[in-house]
Amino acid sequence: MALTTTEYKYIQLDERNIPIIAGTTMKVVELITSVKAYGWTPEELHANYPHVSLSKIYSALAYYWDHKEELDADMERRYQMVEKLRATAGESLIAKKLRAKGLL
Repeated sequence: MALTTTEYKYIQLDERNIPIIAGTTMKVVELITSVKAYGWTPEELHANYPHVSLSKIYSALAYYWDHKEELDADMERRYQMVEKLRATAGESLIAKKLRAKGLL
């Protein structure tokens, strides 16, 4: 995978221009999703992702705030895609079985 450097020390762009935290396979949006979902502080992010240093977390947060509109649009696009897939997939077999047993 070819990575492109950015002006952010620990953020690189992959071949599709998706920002990745250097030295990891984690996308910046994955880290931001945890902030939005759980309200985690940088220290809490580090506790939950110990393989990502605090300096890399702060770099990812800075990248997000400087590219907020673009990354928020990407997260919304991903959410809409998941909702579409969920709607077309229908109920899973295990959910049907559990529902039939009154467990759901």
